[in-house]
Amino acid sequence: MSAPASIIWLARQELRLAWRDWRSLMTASERRPLSRALLVLAFVAVSLHLPAYAMVARFADVGLAPDVTQLFSLSLVVLLYLSLLLSQAMESVTRTLYSRGDLDLVMSSPVAPARLFSVRIAANAVLMAIMALVLSSPFIDVLVLVGGPRWLAGFGVAVAVAVVASAVAVALTVGLFRLLGPRRTRLVAQVLAAVIGAAFAIGIQIVAIVNYGGPGGAAALLASPTLTAHLPAAGSPLWLPARAVFGDLAALVAVVAIALATLAAVMAAFAPRLGEYSLAAVDLIPTRHRHQRRFRIQSPRWAMRRKEWLLLRRDPWLVSQTLTQLLYLVPPALLLLHNFNGASGSMVVVVMVLVTVGGQLAGALAWLAISGEDAPDLVATAPLVGAAVVRAKVEAVMGALAVVLGPLLVIVAVISPYHAAFAAVGVAIAALSTIQIQLWFRAQARRSHFRRRHTSSRIATFAEALTSFSWAAAAGLAAAGSGLAAASAVIALLILAGARSASPRKALASPGAVM
Repeated sequence: MSAPASIIWLARQELRLAWRDWRSLMTASERRPLSRALLVLAFVAVSLHLPAYAMVARFADVGLAPDVTQLFSLSLVVLLYLSLLLSQAMESVTRTLYSRGDLDLVMSSPVAPARLFSVRIAANAVLMAIMALVLSSPFIDVLVLVGGPRWLAGFGVAVAVAVVASAVAVALTVGLFRLLGPRRTRLVAQVLAAVIGAAFAIGIQIVAIVNYGGPGGAAALLASPTLTAHLPAAGSPLWLPARAVFGDLAALVAVVAIALATLAAVMAAFAPRLGEYSLAAVDLIPTRHRHQRRFRIQSPRWAMRRKEWLLLRRDPWLVSQTLTQLLYLVPPALLLLHNFNGASGSMVVVVMVLVTVGGQLAGALAWLAISGEDAPDLVATAPLVGAAVVRAKVEAVMGALAVVLGPLLVIVAVISPYHAAFAAVGVAIAALSTIQIQLWFRAQARRSHFRRRHTSSRIATFAEALTSFSWAAAAGLAAAGSGLAAASAVIALLILAGARSASPRKALASPGAVM
């Protein structure tokens, strides 16, 4: 047994807390057995090997001496992987700084803060490495089965990328803390995490659209002779991660060594002060308004709507979770502008994307307003009947959705009022559908559990997604003048009917509740 307060003892404690958090996430706070969750995860993991085979099997025969184009393509994949892991690592570091409730106990203990936070940084790197292995295993397994054991080096590169992402996340978050202060860092770090997670994939699509007229031109962009002519030689250190994935053991050793050295440098530089930053982060002083606002008497429903809008505006976790959905609107919007004189096909794509994002965003906002109410007892004492409270919350969600998607719909209306009309109607119907699903499956929770909202009901999660996709297809087909739009709308209604029949609250939330 390790001695108390030793590095091993502290590491076990951090990993135990991570295991409890993951188990609570998978079992919906012990409401479902862990064995069922593990069985579902195993099924998903096995199923992912099929699309992985279709995507990477043809590259398994690449030799140990790949050309520059192949090194460049694989390096972009590694960079994309790094951006995704960095996004998750920044969110994890921010949660550690702002959400852990043991800082007073930690700082008053006889354990050196530098040791404790070094262990926390290392534990976060281990957790990110596990995530990296899980995400990359379907692709690497396929490459190993088709191309031989040399592709096992990909697991080492995945771990190295995760370690670097963890180290960079700590450095970026602490740098923001010093530059902006604890209050602004909380919001900026969450927004930055969402941007990093999507920026690289979106950037490739943007460049492809600008140069080749569509996202399908990404492959042509990577194989462009103009681009490959300016790339470094195959022996350049820039290609070390790619060469390591291809099975170069010397490159693999170098990549792993660089990753560990980066993590050690970050631990030595930031661990001694991370405790002070954490205390400053959780001890935020409320901002005082310089000018006193005059109290205005409003209706109870208006007060309820305003309360929901204020909470949404103050929620940095919501910003990070929903911003990614908005970022993925950039390529379709650019495609629309690039084909301004062109065809209605681009407009149909924009309509479908807007409807899909509108439905998903409305579902997330509705969860916060309906299930994530932190003061239900206080709301119950308001001079409003239950149906009026629900209507006020729904109106607040629809108002927030209008603020977010309204400008985009205006741009579409300037270019094509015909398609904008279908997009607006589709967004409204999809949003009301996902809100209704949230009403049927509502369960009391805390707003801080936003990232766990999908564990409450898998039926509601799939119903939201399928309903949004179905209404998006219906809106797009209707905008294209296809009679199949009616079939897609019927499918959406059938999904709603199935969700209502499976809902434990179908009697408490009638269809008129969202009107």
